[in-house]
Amino acid sequence: MSTPATVQSALMAAIVRLREAGIVEPAPDARRLMAHALGIAASRLTLHSHDTISAQAAATFEAYVDARLGHQPVAQIIGRRAFYGREFIVTKDVLDPRPDTETLIERALSAPYSKVLDLGTGSGCILVTLLAENPAATGEGADLSAAALAVAEQNAIACGVADRAAFYRSDWLGGASGPYDLIVSNPPYIAEDEMAGLARDVREWEPHMALTPGADGLKVYRVLAADAAQFLTADGQIIVEIGAGQGPDVVALFEQALWANVGLFKDINGKDRVVCARKSPAQVI
Repeated sequence: MSTPATVQSALMAAIVRLREAGIVEPAPDARRLMAHALGIAASRLTLHSHDTISAQAAATFEAYVDARLGHQPVAQIIGRRAFYGREFIVTKDVLDPRPDTETLIERALSAPYSKVLDLGTGSGCILVTLLAENPAATGEGADLSAAALAVAEQNAIACGVADRAAFYRSDWLGGASGPYDLIVSNPPYIAEDEMAGLARDVREWEPHMALTPGADGLKVYRVLAADAAQFLTADGQIIVEIGAGQGPDVVALFEQALWANVGLFKDINGKDRVVCARKSPAQVI
């Protein structure tokens, strides 16, 4: 008669399988999946390591591991991702919120704002976070994907900001009205010829329309640099996330369009991540 599996033994076996499949962070991934299968916080997993795992939890965990072996992101498997201290609903229809994007949040919070527009809102993690951090603010989230907008609305409700957030379907500035104090965006920025080199977790599971605009990846920045100022207040600010190596090009686009105080800021890993700019008197129509 075999000995019933413990949480720890099931976890260790899963880590081995994930590592052999080429998963980059097998241990953290397995721990998150196990915690979700058990219905506990990941921080409490060690306390239950010697417990016998129930048949139901074992089957659920096994299904999660099988999904991860297919390179489905953990956030999609468990349907959740932590971002700036809050839990956000994640599905295959939205990008997985990443710590790098918190750089954009920090920059936005460094100046006052009362009305925000989030372009390409996806899960809504940026807009919802900015409204949750500033209870006096209101905001709008635009996205071309109706499925993504449904996720964003759920996250606004879950985080208690739904009464101050409006979501609508639009291709970038097409549905904007304004004026806004702040426009933010984490747009698709991966160049078309870089898509094949992305990790399978991203390339095969995250929505391509949120990853690349095609060509050199700079299409959306050209649109925003040229047209966003007309939707901002006199001293309004725009903050955009950028991809690796795009800093100088994006800064140049905003400077050429006469934006003021154009700045480039690094993320937690020391990589160029965010470009900020303010509307200038030269842009007043």
